[in-house]
Amino acid sequence: MRALVVYESMFGNTRAVAEAVAEALSPELTVEVLDVAHAPAPIETLVDLVVVGGPTHAFSLSKPATRANAVEQGAPEVATDTGLREWLHRLHKGPHSEVVACFDTRSEKVRHLPGSAAHKAASLLKHLGYHPVSSQSFYVSGTAGPLLPGELDRARAWGRTLAADLAAAAVGR
Repeated sequence: MRALVVYESMFGNTRAVAEAVAEALSPELTVEVLDVAHAPAPIETLVDLVVVGGPTHAFSLSKPATRANAVEQGAPEVATDTGLREWLHRLHKGPHSEVVACFDTRSEKVRHLPGSAAHKAASLLKHLGYHPVSSQSFYVSGTAGPLLPGELDRARAWGRTLAADLAAAAVGR
């Protein structure tokens, strides 16, 4: 079975979560982890699981203006024209995967406020015909991070759960 993990990361925290999820998936699946700037859109090969993740900006997926603002706040210079939102808009109607899962990174200060990049990504994917099965937020301290203690362990645990659920669904087919 194959998995594709696509992420957008401004300060490196979302990349770290994506890598931790991929690490947890890899014993069970062949996993490819790609920065959104290098991810195929549309997805041309059949994969069993697509995991997408991005930072929460203004309670949703980033936009060119919020990415530019992150650079002003100290994020490394990156292309501000391609983020997870733009990549999702380039996907064809699905499903190219039986299962998709979404995650985001967000400041612990807004833990209880509505809106997140993961929820917006799941909504866009559902509209395209994909089947989001799980959504998860991972928390950082402040805008730039770092990730809060234990968040990478939570990401690995979530990845193991995704792999186990995928394996169980495959057996049930």
